[in-house]
Amino acid sequence: MNPENHESNNSLTVELVDLIRQKKILDEDLAACTYFVLDAVVNAIAGTGTGPGKIIMEWWRAAKSADMGRRAFLGGTLMHTLEMDDLHKRSVTHPGCVVVPAALAVAAEEGLAGRQMLIAVLRGYEAMCRIGNAAGRAHYRIWHSTATCGPFGSAMAAGFLLDLSPEQQVWALGNAGTQSAGLWEFMNSGGMSKHLHAGRAAEAGVLAADLARSGFTGPARILEGKQGMFRATCPDADVSALLDSPEGAWQLRQTSIKPWPCCRHTHPAIDAALEIFPKVDAGIREVRLRTYQAALDVCDRPVPGNEYEAKFSLQYCVAAALDKGKIDFGSFTKSARDESMPTARSVGVELSTVSDAAYPENWGCELEVLTKDGRTLRADRLHCKGDPELPLEGDELIAKAKTLLDHAGIRTREQERLIAYVLDLQNQSGVPDITEFLDISC
Repeated sequence: MNPENHESNNSLTVELVDLIRQKKILDEDLAACTYFVLDAVVNAIAGTGTGPGKIIMEWWRAAKSADMGRRAFLGGTLMHTLEMDDLHKRSVTHPGCVVVPAALAVAAEEGLAGRQMLIAVLRGYEAMCRIGNAAGRAHYRIWHSTATCGPFGSAMAAGFLLDLSPEQQVWALGNAGTQSAGLWEFMNSGGMSKHLHAGRAAEAGVLAADLARSGFTGPARILEGKQGMFRATCPDADVSALLDSPEGAWQLRQTSIKPWPCCRHTHPAIDAALEIFPKVDAGIREVRLRTYQAALDVCDRPVPGNEYEAKFSLQYCVAAALDKGKIDFGSFTKSARDESMPTARSVGVELSTVSDAAYPENWGCELEVLTKDGRTLRADRLHCKGDPELPLEGDELIAKAKTLLDHAGIRTREQERLIAYVLDLQNQSGVPDITEFLDISC
C-alpha cells in the first residue's frame, strides 16, 4: 500500500505507538529478550578490541560529555564493529546494536529495574523493525536501514523508560525520524561509517525522547507526510507492513542471532558451504552461488582487500567455509585470506530468481560445487543457522557469548558472572549502563 493511500485520521506514528503500547507481553518474551541483551552486551565488550573499537574507546576516554545519549552512542558503535550482532530479516536491520544501548543508558540514568529495561527493548525492536518492514526493498539499496530505522527504535525504548505520554512518544518518534540517515557509500572506500550508523541511531532516539519529555514537539506524520521519510527515501514503501499482525509475535522473537562474524547476507551461503565441506575431498574445480539481489548488491566482492571487505564478500566467505569447514574470527586474518583466495577466485555469483522472490522474509541461496573428480555437490538454503526457523538454542547462545568474551580476553569467572547477571535481568532492581559492562574488559 502506498503511504498516500493511508485513510485513517490518525498518523501512522500514532497508530504504531498505540499498537506497541497495547501489545501483550508474556514472561517468555522477556526471557527471550535477555538473550538478545546478552548478545548485544558481549558484542560491545569484544568490539573494544577491534580497530574501530580502539579508536572509539580512545575518543570516549578523552570526551568531556558522558550523558545518556553519548553512552548509548558508545554502546551502539561497539556492538556493531564485529559484524556478529543480531539481524531482523524482514526489515534488514540490526536492532540490538541500536535499541539495547539506548535502553541500558536510559534505565541506568533513571534508576529503573531490569524488567522495565527488557520491556523497553521489546518495544524498541517493535518500532524499529516494523518501520523497516514498511520501508521497502528499494530503500536498502542506498540507505543503511539500521541507521535510518534505528532512531525510531531507540526513541521508542527510551520513551517508555522516560514514561512519556502517547503524545510525547509521537513527538519523540517524529524527531527521531528527522534525524534518520546513513548511506552505503562507505562500502566503496572501506570507511568505518557502518559502526557510526548504529551509535548515532541509538543516540538520536535517546535525545529525541529526552527532549519530548520536556515538551519539545515533533512531526506526527514523519513517515507518510508529503516531506516525510517514506516520500523522501522509500520509493516502494508498503504501509500495510507497518501495522500488520498486531497480535502476532514480537518482532524481537522474529530476529536472527548470528553464529558467524561477517555480514548476514553471506550466512546462507556459508551454511550451505559447511554442509558440502565434508564431501569435498578431491579438490574444487568451480563453485556456483545463486542468491538474492540484496546479497549481490552488498557482498559481491571477488577480491576483498582487507579483513572488513572479506566479511562482506560472498566469494571469500564461501571459499573459507569450503576450505576449512568453519568460520570464526581467525577466518578473516591476512594469512587466512591469502590461503583461501585461490578457492575464492573459483566462486561465481549470480541472481537466483527463487531466492530473490522469497527475500526478505527468507534469506536463501543455491550452492553448487564442481569437484576435480567430476562430481557436482549441491546445498540449498531457505533459512540458515540462527534464524527464528533454525534458532541458536540457550546453550548455543551462551557458547557464542563465551566465544566473544574469550575473544576479548575476559577470564572465565568474569564471563560466568556477567552471563548469569544478564540472563537474570528480570529480577534485577537496577541496570548498569554500557560503561559498567565495559569495565570488565579494562
